[in-house]
Amino acid sequence: MGRVSSRLSTSTSPTTPTGRSGLLVRVGVQALVAVFAGYVAMAVVAGLGLWAAGAADLPGGFIAVLAAVVVMASGGKVDLSGDAGALAGTQAELTAMPLTVTLVGALVTGYCFLRPLRHHAVAGTRELLLRAATTVLLWLAALAGLSALARHDFPITLGGDTSQDSLGDLFGDLLAATDPTVGFRTDVGPTLFYGLLWILGVLAIALLVSRRTPLPPRLVRYHEPVRPAAHAMLVLLLAYVAIGLVAGIVVAATKGHAAETLAVLLLGLPNVTWLALGVGIGGSWEGKVEGPFGLPMPQILDAVLRDGGGSTDLSTVDLSSLAAQDARAWWLLPVAAVLLLAAAFAAAVRSPAGTRLWQHSLHLGIAFALTMLVVTPLTLVEARFGLSILGIGDLESLGGEVLLRPDVWKTVGFALLWGLVVGFLGGLLASRVHRKGEVDRELPRPGKSR
Repeated sequence: MGRVSSRLSTSTSPTTPTGRSGLLVRVGVQALVAVFAGYVAMAVVAGLGLWAAGAADLPGGFIAVLAAVVVMASGGKVDLSGDAGALAGTQAELTAMPLTVTLVGALVTGYCFLRPLRHHAVAGTRELLLRAATTVLLWLAALAGLSALARHDFPITLGGDTSQDSLGDLFGDLLAATDPTVGFRTDVGPTLFYGLLWILGVLAIALLVSRRTPLPPRLVRYHEPVRPAAHAMLVLLLAYVAIGLVAGIVVAATKGHAAETLAVLLLGLPNVTWLALGVGIGGSWEGKVEGPFGLPMPQILDAVLRDGGGSTDLSTVDLSSLAAQDARAWWLLPVAAVLLLAAAFAAAVRSPAGTRLWQHSLHLGIAFALTMLVVTPLTLVEARFGLSILGIGDLESLGGEVLLRPDVWKTVGFALLWGLVVGFLGGLLASRVHRKGEVDRELPRPGKSR
């Protein structure tokens, strides 16, 4: 009987080759599900956004554009190129991240990655590293496949009215009877490098903000001081996105241009709402808009960026410059204060009862500063396009530039100050609430023995 039980225990032990192979298969399947779900979610959101923007009418290039948007949302780099014959040149550049697609992909991938771990009491270090490594490898393999699809060339149509049609015919003759084209290609090396940073960041942040997923034994001590503040920052960012979504739907329903507004919501909503958060706490951006291209929403931002004094002057986007265009921009300040205080209160309530006020302040200050250090650079937008003939300059009707560059350290500095203040106030408010680690004690009434 002892021999039989010994054989059974050996055959089912997770350290045996059979147990290890079973673990590898299970982890591989679960990682594949996480990667597949993440990319499908990103493709659906990006596809709907491109459809709303009218990209479905592109001549044979919708799949390539969709792949390019997903690549850019995953941190990849897409280079633009142009060809206008021997006597002319085209210049094109685009640096932007469709953060709605990025956010959806990060949420879905992070959720699917963490879900299998929720039934564990403690997450083993080796198993966690195995899951992360498998997910990263599959993610990069899928990103490389998408990079191969993200390439296409589009013709540039010259003309619109009679004079422009004649100009276009003349240019066609000069350009050896060829129309100018602009295309895009994925730069595979930087794409895989930044894609690696992207997926590692998503998995690390998912572990930080999750309140239910167990941690490896060596990291358990960081659960209580780190996770409440990290989770509160995630809720804060999602709250801004939710408010922006509601505002966008109202604008689409009442102001017209529903398709264009829907495209912005599906492709770049966090680009706007997280900028509003940074501006509300005192941060700033700088940039300019020239030519026929611009920012589709909100118009107040486009107006500030077009308000520069010249082609080399940059406009500052902050609370005062936005309020100069529309006084309602001042509401960004109290909205930021209320939502930040709510986040600080939530973090304090979920923290252990023995946490002191200065610790609440420090935790939230660091968490908010790191949050803005991550999300602020993602709002960068740089787009340029120009067509020059015989090297004598850009045609104004065919060229343009959009630039929106954040002042990262100024915004992070204000985030640290705000976090320290509201962290203290949130801890003070939470001191009146029953919190984790507190024990209710019923005092005996006078004259009544136990």
